[in-house]
Amino acid sequence: MAMLVFLVAFLPAVLMSECRHDEEMLVDCSYIYKSGQTLGGIYTIYPTSDIPVSVNCHMISCGKDEDSGGWTYKRGFGNVEGEYWLGLENMYQLTRKNKYMLRVDLEDFEGNKVFALYSSFSVGCETDGYQLHVSGFTDGGAGDSLSTHNDQKFSTFDKDQDPWAYNCAKYHLGGFWYNSCHNANPNGLYLWTEASPHSTIGVVWLTWKENSMKSIIMKIKHVF
Repeated sequence: MAMLVFLVAFLPAVLMSECRHDEEMLVDCSYIYKSGQTLGGIYTIYPTSDIPVSVNCHMISCGKDEDSGGWTYKRGFGNVEGEYWLGLENMYQLTRKNKYMLRVDLEDFEGNKVFALYSSFSVGCETDGYQLHVSGFTDGGAGDSLSTHNDQKFSTFDKDQDPWAYNCAKYHLGGFWYNSCHNANPNGLYLWTEASPHSTIGVVWLTWKENSMKSIIMKIKHVF
């Protein structure tokens, strides 16, 4: 199974990046698909003009035709062939110029699958706290757990940027665009079971279930 999910425990140690407004070409899985490479797998893309990034491209969808081809995805962080963190800076570079849509696929431990679709997704630059911008929800059975996180900055254990008086990332054992604190916690603690109801430290999407998920997969696609 191939998709790109936005999960992370810690921000990467990089120099502070400023918001950019230049017009250079951005390369993603959509460009690879349009070039004729229609087989899903690991590819190299260039969110910036000179820095290669390995990603797992999901070229064919089991859903509608318009969902097929060129999804850029990660699952968690680590190995690009499995749990993989794309990186906030790479997400910013990918989405800062062109329009992207977001699909969130969820599966519980009983094998039930649902999704949520957002027609617009982007991430701000580092000096803006990698702020989330998401809108245009379409329900695929999952409900909308992400819109309450819209316009929030990304918080981690060591960089608290949420509006809560305390640190949501520490309290819910994850890193995310927390509000005060979350309806979705895709980078929470993986519990290997549904565990107890309303396990807010787990991998949850509360508009579908109050249990920890088997998987939450988030993938973006360039809208031409």
